[in-house]
Amino acid sequence: MPEKKQKLPDKKPSSARAVRVRPVPAVSRSIAILRLLGRVGQPMGVKAISDELALVPSTCLHILRVLVAEELVTWDPATKRYALGNGMISLARSVLDRSGFPQLIQPALDRLAGRFGVTAMGVEVTAKGTVVVLALSHSNQPFRVHTDVGSRFDTLVSATGRLIAAHSGESWTDLRKKFSQISWDKAPRFDAWKKEVEQARLQGFSVDRDHFMAGLTVVAVPVFASSGRLAYTVVVVGLSSQLTSVATDLLAQEMMREAKEVSGLLVEGA
Repeated sequence: MPEKKQKLPDKKPSSARAVRVRPVPAVSRSIAILRLLGRVGQPMGVKAISDELALVPSTCLHILRVLVAEELVTWDPATKRYALGNGMISLARSVLDRSGFPQLIQPALDRLAGRFGVTAMGVEVTAKGTVVVLALSHSNQPFRVHTDVGSRFDTLVSATGRLIAAHSGESWTDLRKKFSQISWDKAPRFDAWKKEVEQARLQGFSVDRDHFMAGLTVVAVPVFASSGRLAYTVVVVGLSSQLTSVATDLLAQEMMREAKEVSGLLVEGA
């Protein structure tokens, strides 16, 4: 007997409350500088940083000096340029060690990558709906997706985005607005995307074929926290020419099995 389709709620749960955060300019500017240095990937001078972020040079210099003192940024006196420091590594390691997810999911990623010849990732869904790669495994195939641990992707993009939308509780009106801001290689129609979001909620996995990036198929399955919140996803990326519909279904079933096991371990450790 066919399963009755469920509809996403048209309104956010009444318990949801928007938390008003008062801006702290110094903190926001410090974070902006760190993200800029990480995104550019090469040392930058004060003028280049201040111009890029529209900061007053003296303010930018003051913040950089504090970041240098905290070892989050380094300064080369010869070139007078700044780059991310080793202190960032310690912070990142603390996050990875605290969550436990990267260590739990890594063996599963290795198995998926080796068996199916794909790139497998464990990603965290942040409070803002973006996703951050926490663990990664490549196959021995010549094809590889260029991404790294720490890479961040926009909300609702690709297969994980469909899962975020499916479990967000947001209205379709709000989701349509966010959908219009997604950067696709080949954007799907909203009605088609909406149907795929509903399907992802029912079947327990989502697929993006050639939309996020032409020639690539992305499959994602959810990993829930003990509270029931969508906390992580397991994602694989492969060539669409190799991931046929049959192969994709087989892969998704294996991914769900791995994700269920990791979910259970996360609940036990909570």
